[in-house]
Amino acid sequence: MSKRFDLSGKVALVTGASSGLGVHFAHTLAEAGASVVLAARRAERLSSLQAELEKKGARAAAVTLDVQSGEAVSAAFDQAERALGAVDIVVNNAGISIVKPALDMPEDDWDAVVDTNLRGAWLVAQTAAKRWVATRRPGSIVNIASILGLRTIGQVAPYNASKAGLIHLTRVLAMEWARHQIRVNAICPGYIETEMNSAFWSTPGGQRLIERIPQRRIGKPEHLDGALLLLASEAGAFMTGSVLTVDGGHTVNSL
Repeated sequence: MSKRFDLSGKVALVTGASSGLGVHFAHTLAEAGASVVLAARRAERLSSLQAELEKKGARAAAVTLDVQSGEAVSAAFDQAERALGAVDIVVNNAGISIVKPALDMPEDDWDAVVDTNLRGAWLVAQTAAKRWVATRRPGSIVNIASILGLRTIGQVAPYNASKAGLIHLTRVLAMEWARHQIRVNAICPGYIETEMNSAFWSTPGGQRLIERIPQRRIGKPEHLDGALLLLASEAGAFMTGSVLTVDGGHTVNSL
């Protein structure tokens, strides 16, 4: 069974690979045997991560990418193919959030969040799919959504909207592209501890949030590994349009 999760010989491109979950996803895919294209805006962080992966024996390449630019996305795929070969797996992980009340949210802040989280994922997915269709190559796209695309909290209206849109985009692309052997699925993480938020979970506010999770604990990046490898590998070959929630039961408790 473990062979069905093996990604040896595959090339995976991860957006938002310079920090947080993107870094973890890159390590997970490399450990499963994939060659990994690290894509993000912060080139210096990508170089460091590339060195880490190569030290472990993985093949890796770093490409600078702003997902809001169609030209940049196309150039990143060209660079990836020259470095490691044609991409087989895309992990649409690039995302940002801006915390402000909806009444005070400037237009530019709204656009920045939606253009990164939704439009950016669309541009990356479409670019990959066009290349796969042109070469009659199967592919897998894993969109990193959020439980906030399924339920809402205040102060992050564009984030909620963009993640809900990404979930619906996942399903419509799965429907349209299934005939081309392209699978499109999504993961909805709950609250996951990362380098950016780790201090918050020990605060009174963080503890109150944890108390709302049925498992009474915060998630770790490795809790997403099973879902990621399932959707990226042959083990999930009959899955498309699926949205996997990994949240310790949080969304169940919110119904």
